[in-house]
Amino acid sequence: MQAISRPHLERLLQAVSDMPALHTAVVHPVGESSLLGAVEAAKDGLIEPIFIGPKQRILDKASEADIDIQGIEIISTEHSHESAKVAVEMARDGKASAIMKGKIHTDELMSAVVSREGGLRTGRRMSHVFAFDVPTYPRPLFITDAAINIGPDLETKADIIRNVIDLAHLLGIETPRVAILSAVETVTSKIESTLHAAALCKMADRGQIKGGLLDGPLAFDNAISEESVKIKGIVSDVAGKAEVLVVPDIEAGNMLAKQLEYLANAEGAGIVLGAKVPVVLPSRADDAVSRLAACALAVMIANN
Repeated sequence: MQAISRPHLERLLQAVSDMPALHTAVVHPVGESSLLGAVEAAKDGLIEPIFIGPKQRILDKASEADIDIQGIEIISTEHSHESAKVAVEMARDGKASAIMKGKIHTDELMSAVVSREGGLRTGRRMSHVFAFDVPTYPRPLFITDAAINIGPDLETKADIIRNVIDLAHLLGIETPRVAILSAVETVTSKIESTLHAAALCKMADRGQIKGGLLDGPLAFDNAISEESVKIKGIVSDVAGKAEVLVVPDIEAGNMLAKQLEYLANAEGAGIVLGAKVPVVLPSRADDAVSRLAACALAVMIANN
């Protein structure tokens, strides 16, 4: 396996090292990073990629970037919309066990994934999770949802939490500590996210959300800093030790994830949960290491 100086990601890669590679539909890989990420994941035995996109553009970009894609099947399409449609059809028909985003906008790919005609829906609302390895934090850190659900309502947030708890269980976290974030740690009718947090915690008390330990509302510092918790006198089994951060909306989640990546030197892997197959959803700016880790998440999900 490729060496990565991130302990949590290293454990993930080791955990999937003996699992079979996934037949993965790579959607519109016409950029260098999307090609390289798929090729590196294939070399590490994580995926068996099938490139879906304009064949000549893929060949030209591979040649330009000096990336060897010999032996990889290419299904030629005319444009990105068709690439997404073909990938979803392959996943629905069992010809692909995972979908991986290439150089295509997230909303364009996900509109095909979530469509009723696509056949990939389940009883759960689909949601995105960033699995982060943060050098300054002693635990793995999951942020959800920072890419799909724009302004989730209470029921959507419940599914977002159920999805990430299931993922944490797969990764060996028996009872993940879930912090439901807001701007403050007290419930107030003036901030809707605090009301959602209180309701979600009560849903967990009533068995509507299982498998994790929930608390909220919590401000970001209360969720991850034990010193902050002591200063504010918060009594909680989650505060200061959270593995999961549930954000109030996509704007907060997106900013938080990118701040960790660019200011805290965090390495993250993005994946979509709640569909019939895992959807690897890296940012177009992500490097090959992030894409590799995201593929490892997909392997873990598909094999469990």
